[in-house]
Amino acid sequence: MSERITRALVRDVQLEDLGTLALITLDNGLDFTKPNTLGAGGMASLREAVEAVAARAAAGEIVAAAVTGKPFHFAAGADLKAAAGITTTEQAREIAEAGHDAYRILTDMAVPTFAYVGGVALGGGMELALSATYRTVAGSVRNLGLPEVFLGLIPGWGGTFLAPHLIGIEKALAVVVENPLRNNRQLKADEAVGLGLMDVALEPADFLAESLRWSARVLRGQITPTRPEPIDDTGRARWLEAVDAARAKVDARLQGAAPAPYVALDLLALAADGDKDASFAAENDALADLIVSPEFKAGVYAFNLTSSRAKRPVGAPPTELARPVRSVGVVGAGLMASQLALLFARRMRVPVIMRDLDAERAEKGLGFVRAEVAKLAEQGRIGTDEANRITSLVTATTELADLADRDLVIEAVFEELDVKKKVFAELETVVGADTILATNTSALSITAMAADLAHPERVVGLHFFNPVAQMPLVEVIRAERTDDAAYATAFAVAKASGKSAIAVADAPGFVVNRLLVRLLGEVLGALEDGTDVPTADAALRPLGLPMGPFQLLQLVGPAVAMHVLDTLRENLGDRYPTSPGLARMVTDGAAFVTYEGRPTAASPVDPAIERYFGSRSGRAYTAPELLDRVGGALAEEVTLMLDEQVVSDAADIDLGMILGAGWPFHLGGITPYLRRSGHLPRDVAS
Repeated sequence: MSERITRALVRDVQLEDLGTLALITLDNGLDFTKPNTLGAGGMASLREAVEAVAARAAAGEIVAAAVTGKPFHFAAGADLKAAAGITTTEQAREIAEAGHDAYRILTDMAVPTFAYVGGVALGGGMELALSATYRTVAGSVRNLGLPEVFLGLIPGWGGTFLAPHLIGIEKALAVVVENPLRNNRQLKADEAVGLGLMDVALEPADFLAESLRWSARVLRGQITPTRPEPIDDTGRARWLEAVDAARAKVDARLQGAAPAPYVALDLLALAADGDKDASFAAENDALADLIVSPEFKAGVYAFNLTSSRAKRPVGAPPTELARPVRSVGVVGAGLMASQLALLFARRMRVPVIMRDLDAERAEKGLGFVRAEVAKLAEQGRIGTDEANRITSLVTATTELADLADRDLVIEAVFEELDVKKKVFAELETVVGADTILATNTSALSITAMAADLAHPERVVGLHFFNPVAQMPLVEVIRAERTDDAAYATAFAVAKASGKSAIAVADAPGFVVNRLLVRLLGEVLGALEDGTDVPTADAALRPLGLPMGPFQLLQLVGPAVAMHVLDTLRENLGDRYPTSPGLARMVTDGAAFVTYEGRPTAASPVDPAIERYFGSRSGRAYTAPELLDRVGGALAEEVTLMLDEQVVSDAADIDLGMILGAGWPFHLGGITPYLRRSGHLPRDVAS
C-alpha cells in the first residue's frame, strides 16, 4: 500500500513588534479521522521544510519557527503499515536515522522553536514536539504519549533521551515504559502539562492564535518556562537506581517475554550520561533490530485488530434495526449487577433500576454504585454535577413489576441455568412486547435459557467481563431464535457503553472463557499428574500474560472456576478435566495465593496447595513441557471453535483474547502465537 504523504507546508506569520515566525504545518490532505503519519515521504517533506526554515533562521530572516498539525491531529508518529512491511535492518535503520536527522535540525535551529500540539501527538509525533524548544497543547487533547513499547518498539526518534532530560527519569519511565504496558495508557493535555511534557494548555477554540500570542510573550521574555538543571554524579546515580527499580517491576510482570521494554530501559539508562549523539546512535541500532522482530509484526496485527476490527464488528446486523434503549433494568444487585448498573448510567446516560429479591442486597448494590461514583469524583475523573447525575439515574427495588417499562432488561444472577430460566419466565409476564431480554452469562446456553419462553426471539447474550469498568470487551451472543432487532440492539448497547464487541455463536463458554478455562484445566491437570506447584507456576511466564494461572484462578474464585470447568466438561467433553484437588480446595476454603483485598499478578502462590493435588499416576512435567501441553490444548480448542463457526474467523478469537483476557500485544493474538510455536497449522486460522 502506497504512503499517503503528510506534507510539511511553510508560511510566515508576523508577530507584532518582533518579526517573522515561520510556521510549518503538517497535513496529509485527508479529513480529521485520518491522522498525520510520517512515512519516508512525509519525513522527507518535513526535512525539506525544516532545512529551508533553518537556513532563514541562520540568515536572520526569522525570529522563531513553529510546527503544528491539521485540526485534531499533530502527528501520530511513524507510518505503521509501511514500517510493518520492512524486512531488513538496513531499511529499518534508514527510518531511524531519517527521523533523527530531520528532528535534529529543528532542535539545533538558530532561533527558538515551538510545537503547537492541537491534537493527537503520539510516538514520533510526540518526539517531534519534544525536539522543539517550547510546546503548547490544546486543552481538549486526550491522546498524548510515547506508546512504542506497547507495539514492540522503542521511541526511536529521540524520545528516550529527550523525555528524561525534560521531565526527569521517574516521569519518563512512566511515559516510555509503564503507560504503554498499562494497555497503552495515554495522557490528556492537563496531565502532559503537569508532567512537564507540555509547557501550557490553551483554549482549543482559538488554539493557533493563542499559541502565537504565547510564543510572542516567551520571545519578549514575559514568560520563561522552567527546565530542570543538568544532573550531577549524585543525580546520575539516582537516575540509574530508578531505572533498576523499573526493570524489576517489568521483570515481575513480563519475565523477559517481550524485548521492547527492556531495550527501552537500557536506552533510558544510557541517557543518564547526557551524550545525545550516543543515545541517538543507540536508538538507531535498537529501532533497526526491533522493526524486523516478530514481536513488532505481532504488535501491529494486534493494533490493527483493536483499532479497526473492534470498531466495526464482523457479523453485526445493520445498526438501523436496533431498538432505542432509553431505560434499563438489571436483575440482581450483586457485584456484577451493580457494576453493570453503574456502566449503563454513566455511559448510556439512561435511568437504571436494579431488582433483587432481598431488600438488603438491593440496598447494598445501590451503595456500591454510590461509593464508586464518589471515588470517580474524588479522583477528578468526573465533576460534581456528573456524579449527582449518575447517582440519580440508578435506583433499586424488590418489585418485579418495577421492570415493566424497561426497554432492556439484563440478568446478572447466579450462573445456574435453571435460575436464569426462572428469571426470564418471570420477566416475560411483566415486560412490554418490545423489551429486549439479555443475559450476562459467561458460559451457559442462551438457546436453552430461552427455550420455554413465548418470545425467545428477543433474548440475546451480552457477556461483559469483570471488572466491568476496566475490561473493554463484550461478547454478543445470538441464540438459535434471536431476531435481528434483539441482536442489533445488543451491539448498539455494547457500543453505547463504550465497549468493543465481537459476534459469537451460542456455544459453551463462547470464546474467551472457553479458551481460558481450557488453559487453566491443563495446568490443574498437570498438578494432578504430579507436576510441582513452582514448575506449573513458572511454565506460562514466557507468554507474558497479565496474571499467572494461580492468581487468575484465585481472582475468579476456586468455587466459580470449578463450576465453570464442570459446566464446560458436561457440554464439551473430558478435555475439560475433573480436578479432585480443586474440589478439595473448595471444600476446605483454601486459596491458591496469599493476598489482601483482591488477588493481583504479584500475589505469591501458596506452596501448601500442592498437598491437594497429585491424584493421578501420571508423570511430572517440566515447565517447557507444560507450556507445550497448553499450546497444544489451545490449538485444539481454536480449531474446534473455527470448525463449529463459533466466530466468523480467527481474527475474532484473537480480538476476544486481547480485549477479554489481556492476551499480550507482543504475541499478536492467540492464533499467530500458536502458528509461530508450531501448534497450529498455518492453513487453519485466517
